[in-house]
Amino acid sequence: MIKYQKSTVLTDKKTHYCPGCTHGSIHKLVAEVIEELNIVGNTVGVASVGCSVYSYDYFQFDMQQVPHGRACANATGIKRVLPDRVVFTYQGDGDLASIGIAETIHAANRGENITVIFVNNAIYGMTGGQMAPTTLEGQKTTTSQAGRNHLVQGNPIKISEMFSQIDGVAYLERVTMTSPAAVRKAKAAIKKAFTYQMEKKGFTMVEILSTCPVNWGMTPVDAMEWIDSTMTKTYKLGVFKDINAHD
Repeated sequence: MIKYQKSTVLTDKKTHYCPGCTHGSIHKLVAEVIEELNIVGNTVGVASVGCSVYSYDYFQFDMQQVPHGRACANATGIKRVLPDRVVFTYQGDGDLASIGIAETIHAANRGENITVIFVNNAIYGMTGGQMAPTTLEGQKTTTSQAGRNHLVQGNPIKISEMFSQIDGVAYLERVTMTSPAAVRKAKAAIKKAFTYQMEKKGFTMVEILSTCPVNWGMTPVDAMEWIDSTMTKTYKLGVFKDINAHD
């Protein structure tokens, strides 16, 4: 009896992610959902610039890699030309919440029928650990060595809370990857987001709080614990919008 096997939607490419980073586990969930929904031949993914820039190496379906921050603009074009495809972007917080904020907000406001997988590790991981729009108050980075100070660098941007106020958003949830139960919840959120897109309900986003042990200066175990003990105080978990919630 087979209890576990790798999703057929994943390639055999060796991961480039750092030890303890949860990008790889999130890829696994996306692949499993696409396999379970039987949409692998009908899916198009859009990779952003950041640690996930090579995410197209890991999936067995069509992917595009786009300039920094332009994922939702590109996904909009794909979906409008090929409306029968399931189209998703895979973006980090530096990509989505900084240079890509305009494209993402306006795609959501138009109610574009796409899905955004938003990986938030509160830092710029690929370029050396600089402060990101999502860096926590007091968090030390290479560009906030005394800790982020809202009087100088502003407050961390809470994307899920912000986007929950946009009419075109159909579904929005923030999850983590810090325990088996949390992983199951994250997978269910990704599946619901893709299902809503298939049902033509509008813009969907899943924000996933992720680790960056190298740039946080932590062990993988400590990084997981830091998400639960500290990061979730600023970025509270839960469903921020679900248009079916009161059906």
